[in-house]
Amino acid sequence: MREAACVGEDPELFFPVGTTGPALDDIAAAKRVCARCPVTSDCLNWALGSGQTAGVWGGMGEDERTALLRKDRERRRRRPAHDDRPTHSDRPTHSDRAA
Repeated sequence: MREAACVGEDPELFFPVGTTGPALDDIAAAKRVCARCPVTSDCLNWALGSGQTAGVWGGMGEDERTALLRKDRERRRRRPAHDDRPTHSDRPTHSDRAA
């Protein structure tokens, strides 16, 4: 992901200590970098698929990713076995759409 907007940024920006106080400023700054990134979807999908629990990935913080995964798990649990609607891991990534 050489074209990622975070390349060249301080990695610590994306891994603030805590989720309150000054860490909120770092989280907001990291999300601003993600907002201008052409591979945000790929980044988020990788983080979700590889179980990243810390930091800002794909424009989402730790709590946001946890909530997204929980919602996805609940949706899959309630969905009938024959239902083929896509889940987050089935959604096309940025590179899929560009092809």
